[in-house]
Amino acid sequence: MEVGRLPISASQRGKLISAGYTTLASLSSLSPSDLARESEALEILKVASHDCRLDQPDKSNGIFTGAQTAWEMLHEEQSFPRITTSCADLDNILGGGINCKEVTEIGGVPGIGKTQLGIQLAVNVQIPVDFGGLGGKAVYIDTEGSFMVERALQIAEASVVDMSHYNELLRKELRTCQVEIQPTDILKNIFYFRICSYTEQIALINHLDKFILEHNDVKIVIIDSVTFHFRQDFEDLALRTRLLGGMALKLMNLANKYNLAVVIFNQVTTKHKEGSFQLSLALGDSWSHCCTNRVILYWNGDERNAHIDKSPSLKSASAPFSVTRKGIRNTASNHKRIKLM
Repeated sequence: MEVGRLPISASQRGKLISAGYTTLASLSSLSPSDLARESEALEILKVASHDCRLDQPDKSNGIFTGAQTAWEMLHEEQSFPRITTSCADLDNILGGGINCKEVTEIGGVPGIGKTQLGIQLAVNVQIPVDFGGLGGKAVYIDTEGSFMVERALQIAEASVVDMSHYNELLRKELRTCQVEIQPTDILKNIFYFRICSYTEQIALINHLDKFILEHNDVKIVIIDSVTFHFRQDFEDLALRTRLLGGMALKLMNLANKYNLAVVIFNQVTTKHKEGSFQLSLALGDSWSHCCTNRVILYWNGDERNAHIDKSPSLKSASAPFSVTRKGIRNTASNHKRIKLM
């Protein structure tokens, strides 16, 4: 239907047509904010929505679409694939691993194992479906220059060995899954970007939508770290907050649109609280609301631990983990222990 046939005033029709909106189809993607200059915006959208429903009785092409029931949302959430960390205790508190369709922030002090965990996830996302994985690819965005390709190869080799052991167990149960993936294949499926400024970081994240469309099966985007370039000589904190907020929104949309996991590594800073200085994750309180889940890595004596600090669906819990030659693994001692807070 043409806008000229809508039962609105002549002046309203004239304003819409002069702005380039000549059909209901051209109005269907607009919201009141898009027509904010017009005081009649809500009235126009209501009329257009009504007439669109009359033209299309199945209501599937109206202005407001995409409604889900709570039951559908629960079923969808429970069916989300997860990416193992290769540490059973850590997977346990994460509900089975890193969740797709979510943005997970992982922070901690230098040397705690953030980059090691990032490389492990870039490898593990490629575990074939027959072995309980996603059979996907990884995008690794390195802002600090901490990615080590030799370490990635080492972890990839250990992953192939683990799959071979798993295959032997399947044979004992009269099932076979041929291990066809090789360590070099795993490295070929990690798309690595070295970022040297916050403007490059923002530009790349804005380009990711197109990149993922061109490269099928990307199932994880890793940023190590999101913090680095936003802590270097950034005097305009209001601008920094706006840029970070826009970047976080873009990453959340990518996770939801392409059913992939986004893992963001963060640094720590000192924060004055209750008369003393305490360690907290960088970028401030407003940033803490930009991610679905927040995991803090910390030292407990000589033992590395991970703590679920924030999540809408996971319980607050802690678990130990180790960084070994093979990658992220359970701790050698007490590896059944999981402390529920």
